[in-house]
Amino acid sequence: MPTPKATPIELSQQQHHCLLQIVRQTINPYRLVRRASIILSAASGKSNTQISRQWQLDRNQVRYWRQRWVDNQERLALCEQVDDSKPALNQQVLATLTDAPRQGVPPTFTPEQVVQIVAIACESPQNSARPVSQWTPEEIADEAIKRGIVPHLSASSVRRFLGRG
Repeated sequence: MPTPKATPIELSQQQHHCLLQIVRQTINPYRLVRRASIILSAASGKSNTQISRQWQLDRNQVRYWRQRWVDNQERLALCEQVDDSKPALNQQVLATLTDAPRQGVPPTFTPEQVVQIVAIACESPQNSARPVSQWTPEEIADEAIKRGIVPHLSASSVRRFLGRG
């Protein structure tokens, strides 16, 4: 059974120039350069297999970025028509070649809780009837739980909160 042909990519001169700029700039991350090169290779007529061999990638990765470009071609073309400025097109090209945001785990502590925990660290331990002269992460965690700010809190989380400031 023959493999299906990859969707062809046609680039405008501005898109081609923008992708070449990404490839040639030494300050760009490697993954961005690789993705721009994949699109340039696809536009030159190379198959997904040829591109995957050239860049030593899985063919599915090449297929993914080719399809992502195809899915965004209309938006890129509209950007060129509506706004003739290169920065707007550059921004759209970068958005197309950038990883999609990932969902991840929701934060355990709200910003308000973190602020209240840091506020405890700014207080004197004697005001909370603590028998220490300086706060320790363990003492701050205990005090935050005692005050009902959070139901549970580890000392390592307190260290992380205090390290941010």
